[in-house]
Amino acid sequence: MKHSHVLLVATAVALLSVAVFPEAFAGDMAKAVFTPKAEMKWNNAGIPGVSTAVVDGDMAKGPSRFYLKYAAGLVTPLHHHSPDHYVTTVSGTLVLQGGGKEVRLEPGSYFAFTGKAVHLARCEGGGDCVMFINALGPWDVVPEK
Repeated sequence: MKHSHVLLVATAVALLSVAVFPEAFAGDMAKAVFTPKAEMKWNNAGIPGVSTAVVDGDMAKGPSRFYLKYAAGLVTPLHHHSPDHYVTTVSGTLVLQGGGKEVRLEPGSYFAFTGKAVHLARCEGGGDCVMFINALGPWDVVPEK
């Protein structure tokens, strides 16, 4: 009887591992994604001064990786995003306010917003601000009241 329980637990752990970490068991699903800068397709994000260039995934349907560009001088209203997301600044000087702090982020800086963290951003200086975002779910912008 004890052997049956051990076997049952081992099987459950194996199935759960495949469900939680599918990329570790992908095998034939391996892929490589390349997007040279010249081939990026920038799209208006529906907000003046904001555009996006998706390089992997579908921003509207699930996890995605994309570039987000703010025009020089842009100041966003206070807002949050539903998915947790992890960001690297690529160009420009981005100033973020959130969690009671204001932080100036130059190219190569990193930040993350999880749990629908409320924030605002502004792009300072003479150039656009470009960020690379790894969003773990469908992308949205939810204004705060």
